[in-house]
Amino acid sequence: MSEFDFHKSTHSSGDAHGECVEVARNIPGTTAVRDSKAPDGPILRLAAEAWVEFAAYVGRR
Repeated sequence: MSEFDFHKSTHSSGDAHGECVEVARNIPGTTAVRDSKAPDGPILRLAAEAWVEFAAYVGRR
């Protein structure tokens, strides 16, 4: 089991395709992201600064 405590993004789609992103921010200095359809799949680990920049970029779209 992962040390990350994942939560589904509030921005994830609720459509029939189940396109969801889960984010974990319970490890200081790290944000983890994974595909909710593949919970045992790869986990993207981002430094806090990278997550802030990514979220700002996505927020401008």
